[in-house]
Amino acid sequence: MNEQVTEEELDRLLEKLDLRQKVRLLTGATTWRTHGEPAVALGWMATSDGPAGVRGEAWDERDTSVLLPSASALGAMWDEGLVARLGGLLASEARRKGVHIVLAPTLNLHRSPLGGRHFECFSEDPELTGRTGAALIRGIQAHGTAATAKHYVANDSETERLTVDVRVDERVLREVYLAPFEAAVEAGVWLVMAGYNGVNGATMTESPLLHEPLKSEWGFDGVVVSDWGAVRSTVASALAGQDLVMPGPGSAWDEALVRAVLDGEVPTGAVDDKVRRLLRLAGRVGVLGSPDEVASSVRPAAPAAAHSREVPSLLRRAVAAGSVLLHNRGLLPLDPAALRTVAVIGAHATDPRVQGGGSAGVFPENVITPLDAVRAALGGGSRVLHVPGPALTVPPPLRAAQCRNPRDGLAGVLLRVLDAAGEELYAGHRLSGCQLEPPRPPGAHVVEVSARLLPTVGGEWTFGIGGFGRMTLTVDGHALIDGEFPCETDDPAVVHVSPPVQYARLPLMAAHAVRVVARRELSEGTGRAVVVTAGPPPVESGPAIARAADAARHADAAVVFVGTTQDSEREGHDRTSLALPGDQDELVRAVTAANPRTVVVLNTGGPVETPWRADAGALLLTWFPGQEAGHGIADVLFGRAEPGGRLPTTWGAALADAPVTGTRPEGGVLPYIEGLHIGHRAWLREGREPAYWFGHGLGYTTWAYEEVTAPAVLPADADSFTVRARVLNTGERRGREVVQVYLARPDSAVERPPRWLAGYAAVEADPGEAATAAITVPARALRHWSRTDGGWRVEPGTYQVIVGPSAGASPLRAAVVVGDAGRSGR
Repeated sequence: MNEQVTEEELDRLLEKLDLRQKVRLLTGATTWRTHGEPAVALGWMATSDGPAGVRGEAWDERDTSVLLPSASALGAMWDEGLVARLGGLLASEARRKGVHIVLAPTLNLHRSPLGGRHFECFSEDPELTGRTGAALIRGIQAHGTAATAKHYVANDSETERLTVDVRVDERVLREVYLAPFEAAVEAGVWLVMAGYNGVNGATMTESPLLHEPLKSEWGFDGVVVSDWGAVRSTVASALAGQDLVMPGPGSAWDEALVRAVLDGEVPTGAVDDKVRRLLRLAGRVGVLGSPDEVASSVRPAAPAAAHSREVPSLLRRAVAAGSVLLHNRGLLPLDPAALRTVAVIGAHATDPRVQGGGSAGVFPENVITPLDAVRAALGGGSRVLHVPGPALTVPPPLRAAQCRNPRDGLAGVLLRVLDAAGEELYAGHRLSGCQLEPPRPPGAHVVEVSARLLPTVGGEWTFGIGGFGRMTLTVDGHALIDGEFPCETDDPAVVHVSPPVQYARLPLMAAHAVRVVARRELSEGTGRAVVVTAGPPPVESGPAIARAADAARHADAAVVFVGTTQDSEREGHDRTSLALPGDQDELVRAVTAANPRTVVVLNTGGPVETPWRADAGALLLTWFPGQEAGHGIADVLFGRAEPGGRLPTTWGAALADAPVTGTRPEGGVLPYIEGLHIGHRAWLREGREPAYWFGHGLGYTTWAYEEVTAPAVLPADADSFTVRARVLNTGERRGREVVQVYLARPDSAVERPPRWLAGYAAVEADPGEAATAAITVPARALRHWSRTDGGWRVEPGTYQVIVGPSAGASPLRAAVVVGDAGRSGR
């Protein structure tokens, strides 16, 4: 019924439930669903990852989803209106798939450039992250679908993520890492997810931070859901603010929690509060009402968003809006009329990374590749040459384009489930060799994936099988892999989504089909994922790079696509290097040397080193751009759209230059010794010059910063104040500029960053036209957390107001004198 349930109604519903009924509701019914309860007309609620698309309740490539640009691309938009529209699209997809709860957004920060999950987080800055996350939350929840702010809190890297104990100062926690979650609560978020990690000695599902500040000070009235498998205790987690344990069935609560209540270890009131929150959420998403209304919890059908004409247009716009033009020496936009030949170079041009690896993955119905989009944009008026360049990585999973189901001849693979005697319990057609959730009927013992592979080239092919336990892989009866591969992790992302792959090689003849059969036995605690890969002989890098350089040399312009791989940016794994994988740096050097009219397009979720950047005619960062990748990139390349992105994270020239890099705990502890100083704050404090500052990004016009005005004097208890900055479009086409306001207080008695982001606003103007940006600076930008007083304070005195296009540029300055302050409210 999608409406707020009154407290009186919740009281009446609670009275209808006995203790065991209440406790039953507090653990999931399945991996993705909560329990229903007919006694109170409560239907089940379905959850789903995630930030870039709504997968639904199954890992099945036949059930496709709309795929948005990655969260790092959304953070680069600095455009809350567009982010809210994308949230609305997620809500539409959720409704289409029968999902009530979207497990997004991720509000953790880009603390270290090595963080493996940057693509799923918005930025390095608490203000930008908070505003972007709040916009996505509003967009999702406006349509009666719940958003989930995760992973509370300081879950900013992947190494030992299930057990790491982050040690962080109280003030730093309040001002930096908790701040985006506070913004989410202010935006009305309906769920908060407690992470796997610990903070200051307490694992998050048992942390006092769930009560204070989340539920008490901030007044969060929603549900605290655990990350999947994060609850490891009964009494400690039940006494904390943890409300819902996922997944189910079965958890550390269940009957053990009933006993703990009966034995007086957990108050009945604590259980009642958790159930009350769950019922309140059910009312918000429309599964609490009359028995007839919620009997099946089926959501009213929504338009098929994946096929709506508006969706590709919105996603195409989003690609351009998040793309960051890092530098441009007059090369972009390319003029199609002046191009007779264009060289499109790199494996990412035909196989772009459109999403990060891990639990948030979805299966898009169609991905527009950059090569196809460039060809379509030029419309046959120019010759487009593609040279793939050197091989990047280990072979990908079998794809429908390279193999056939041996039973029916259709493009794809045959998936079978067998019992211990080898009898077939299930058989079905699938589209790829990556099967993360094969059916598990009673008696299931073996999962088998088989296919007829037609080699496109002769030579030594590489085959692989991923999973755990007893596994075999044969090619035309030749046993390539046969062994026991024990599961040595309990990380669900590794067990269920990206299990390790074992490899072997075999010479094959071109155009001579072979039968590939991969099997893995199922055993308790090892998941059921099986991944089957096959790849042709790797191309020698030297000749491949030479061919690419030759193509660029004979072209009017070259566009080289480079980026990270599935192995280098994924959940459960932090990076150890910022270098592009393989020989991509050598590829870029050769192409730019052959043709200075070279555009380098970066296809990454987070920072990488760009040692050749001075030689490129233009450098365009497109992140993981989602299903409309090609069209959005082509729009920017040929000037149909302006690159709208600004960096949400500072990019260093080299990993060694970055002030904060540590992601590896020592003795299980990861100290945040840098305190308040992460991202651009740390670069400024160290006096170091990065390759590209936080906030940086070019458009297709130029801007002059002319004038700034701000209040001369401000009372300490002011809710906010407004900074106005006039900018002039000095270029030759209409454009958009993101005007950023930073504050500084050099003579502060309190430790502070050299400057910190306080607000921003975007303006648009025609050539020769001036525009005035009105930037609201919220009260929180002036306050600091006092450890001594246990509250917020505003230090009186003069604050510098710095206005510019990035954290490293300050063309305009003003000063605000803040009056004497006592305790400042939230």
